[in-house]
Amino acid sequence: MHEHTMTLEELRETYGNAEAGLFIDENAKRISEIISRKVGFRPAPYAGFPTFLDAPSLDPSIENLETLQVALVGMPMDLAVTNRNGSRFGPRALRTIERVGPYNDGLNVAPVHELSVADIGDIPFRSRFHLDQCHADIEIFISKLVDAGVIPLSVGGDHSISHPILRVLGRDGPVGMVHIDAHCDTGGVYDLERFHHGAPFRNAVLDGVLDPKRTIQIGIRGPASFTNEFSILSGMTVVNAHEMDQMGIPAIIEKAREVVGNGPTYVSFDIDSLDPAFAPGTGTPEGGGLTPRETQAILRGLKGINLVGGDVVEVAPAYDATSNTAQNGAQMLFEILSLMMFSPSLPKKNG
Repeated sequence: MHEHTMTLEELRETYGNAEAGLFIDENAKRISEIISRKVGFRPAPYAGFPTFLDAPSLDPSIENLETLQVALVGMPMDLAVTNRNGSRFGPRALRTIERVGPYNDGLNVAPVHELSVADIGDIPFRSRFHLDQCHADIEIFISKLVDAGVIPLSVGGDHSISHPILRVLGRDGPVGMVHIDAHCDTGGVYDLERFHHGAPFRNAVLDGVLDPKRTIQIGIRGPASFTNEFSILSGMTVVNAHEMDQMGIPAIIEKAREVVGNGPTYVSFDIDSLDPAFAPGTGTPEGGGLTPRETQAILRGLKGINLVGGDVVEVAPAYDATSNTAQNGAQMLFEILSLMMFSPSLPKKNG
């Protein structure tokens, strides 16, 4: 930062005839150059066709995935919901949010410009009617990404998408997880269905792909909380929403880092973790939730964890009259992408 402010004469001398965008601060200059280097200027955020976080697009059917470090992928599927549907439109809603980033002021990075990252479109589901087949399609698709050495960052869709993703990421050994949600999603069979959106993490633990001892669940609340015994019995760390004020954000961050340690870790963010005041557009809203600023602080506090994948789920824009839900969902997607810049598992590639 500058050591002193300038006088009017100094300001006129420095900026009076300067080109727009001149920066004295070296960090500001670095970020400006990173953002504008590819096209010489920053395009209007509302121009062109929309992609996640305004990232470049890549068609995995005809282009080389191996050039990427991170792939943003849509999963428009909500066959596993237990309440209101509509999160199949979540990926489309997040793509329409035209101004998130490109600079992360908390982590001092511009991830879309500093990583080799692309929006590679949506998973080509073979059927819009069969949940089991959709989960199989996710597992096949994510396997291709991981085999190409690419970190997946997914946008749902309902929360059941996390299970097949974890089946890939944990196939050589279980991963840990930071899970921010109103619900533990470790429930049992509902209405004869085991693989619904309230059970992905029970299923992942039973499959041996998620390590419950290295899993922390943050923001848990609501009338279904009495069903969370699997989380407790398996050894997960559960931070209930009503405990958060007393604990404080720094203590929650410290606990999360302690739980996941240095091992491979997944971050799963359910938009219903936020209070409905900030995210009404979701299938199972619960009052008494987190604020976006609290959630940003928690995510930014995870800087340096060994992140191997992540997701943002359960945005259902039909219930979102203001687009607040999609805006906050896109912001948290940006925060998770920013964290990947500091992950020991980030692939070293020349994009």
